[in-house]
Amino acid sequence: MKTDTEKLRQKYIDNPPEGMTSEDIRRMSEDDLLDMDYFLNEDDLFDDEAGVEGFFIF
Repeated sequence: MKTDTEKLRQKYIDNPPEGMTSEDIRRMSEDDLLDMDYFLNEDDLFDDEAGVEGFFIF
């Protein structure tokens, strides 16, 4: 069974981010891979927050 990190690495090897190659992804340390994934998906962390966009207090 693959670990979550191995699945994540395979995801980016199959479809590397712009400016990177699959070989770059293969050479990345586990920490670098997790940091890259967080950076690429950090906006998604706040999608569940209701009322954040356009919320004003008068």
